[in-house]
Amino acid sequence: MKKMGLFFCAVLFLFFWPGIVLADKPVRIDVLYMNHGPLLPTLKEIKTLFAQYGNKIAVSWYDVDTDEGVKFMAHKGIRGHIPLVVWMDDKVKFQVDGKEIVFAGFPTGSGPLFFQGKWKMDDLKKALNQLTNNKK
Repeated sequence: MKKMGLFFCAVLFLFFWPGIVLADKPVRIDVLYMNHGPLLPTLKEIKTLFAQYGNKIAVSWYDVDTDEGVKFMAHKGIRGHIPLVVWMDDKVKFQVDGKEIVFAGFPTGSGPLFFQGKWKMDDLKKALNQLTNNKK
């Protein structure tokens, strides 16, 4: 009887082990941001979008006005005044719909014109879908 129990445990272990070892790691996302009025609606949109991915992503937020944010900026080599930068799996450039996109600055059409990037929230969603193999 003990041998049967041991055999059963070994079979379960061998069956589930590959799924545990090969389980998808979450996409690591780092967001450097300014916690200022003009950017707050964009941050809210990004947080709402990120929430749709559950445990498929792991997000770290770095406010440029904190010591942690300043250290993070130095680590990434960021200097100057930039309202927002999003890294996904340590990358800042992504191919979306055949074009290279950097998720930096305000999305196109929001915030001050000179701080607008050349991206839209839908581009961010498409990049996330690619990285998480999401079919949304």
